Amino acid sequence: MTTHRIGILTGGGDVPGLNSVIKSVTFRATELGYEVYGIRRGWQGLTHMKPGPDLDPEYVVKLDRHNTRTIDRTGGTWLHTSRTNPRKMARAMLPPTIPPERLASMEVSEGIYDLTPVVLENIGRLGLDYLIPIGGDDTQSFSHALLREGVPLIGIPKTMDNDVQGTEYCIGFSTAIDRAKELITRQRTTLGSHERIGVFRIFGRDAGFTALLTAYVTSTRCLIPEAPYDLDLLCRLLVEDKRDNPSRYAIVVTAEGAIWKGGALAEYGEMDSFGHRHKVNVAEALADEIKKRTGEEAVASELTYDLRSGDPDGVDMIVGITFANIAMDLVEDGQTGRMAAILNGTFTHTPLPDPRLGPRRVDVATMYNMERLRPQYAGRQGRPMMLVTAD
Repeated sequence: MTTHRIGILTGGGDVPGLNSVIKSVTFRATELGYEVYGIRRGWQGLTHMKPGPDLDPEYVVKLDRHNTRTIDRTGGTWLHTSRTNPRKMARAMLPPTIPPERLASMEVSEGIYDLTPVVLENIGRLGLDYLIPIGGDDTQSFSHALLREGVPLIGIPKTMDNDVQGTEYCIGFSTAIDRAKELITRQRTTLGSHERIGVFRIFGRDAGFTALLTAYVTSTRCLIPEAPYDLDLLCRLLVEDKRDNPSRYAIVVTAEGAIWKGGALAEYGEMDSFGHRHKVNVAEALADEIKKRTGEEAVASELTYDLRSGDPDGVDMIVGITFANIAMDLVEDGQTGRMAAILNGTFTHTPLPDPRLGPRRVDVATMYNMERLRPQYAGRQGRPMMLVTAD
């Protein structure tokens, strides 16, 4: 009998809980008689692996119960990751193994190449019957492209922004909220000692779920990309908060993509292959504006990368393990083009999101109070536990 092979990879930014997925897929798959191959560095593993009959250890590792036994005890991704988009690879990022004459046929614009044919060849070379990509919108957008090429695959959503379409929850979200709560609580003592206004920058380029839930559990003001806000209103609320607080401090949490009405966030640095550039630190810009308008001392604090470091909390381990087993259920059933998901608080699976939908966004009308710049606390009956609906 032919042994079936499964490939698994992690793409985009790392989050706590990825190793729980990798381990659980490996354990379940080997129990069912499958071979499992870990693709290292995300989609780059399938563009850069060296041709030949043997595995390229730089980009491919055979997974088993021995080498994955303890990986779930730590954060990050044991397979490593990258933000590679095989459909839009710059000349400087190309693998050296592709002949120049072939590269010419894959150039889609000046200095930009579509290496999808190389990815398809390498999937065939590895003999993969299924691919399980773990990632957010960017990673799953290329999954969608492979699906159209006939590659059998099952997606698993992860991102601290929690903004993948088709699911109420993505791996990494709970740990991010838990870690943000811990860091903000710790800094309250310094803010109170100096009687300052604290401006905390958190992940959320396009969606404000992480800022919203962080504010929900820390009882602070929050600013989200979906709702440009009145800067004078914010300043007035923060001055009131500071005045009414016995310790004489106030806090606002801002998503990295949130901006006040009439404002704009500059971007800098080179654009990555998914079209993203770094945004200017909104917390620093906002702290400066608060100082100018109120005369109060305001300090900016960067929370972003602290939220994705370290080991996962219990929720992300539970979700990671369960998503892995749902993926294997789908593989066993011969399904493809699906994604493990949570809908209405229940584990399930949905179609792999169409990248044209873009990221899922906060429903401002039901989840956010524009007058108070806070999450909506009332009327939560019948709403998902994480406040997130997946339309």
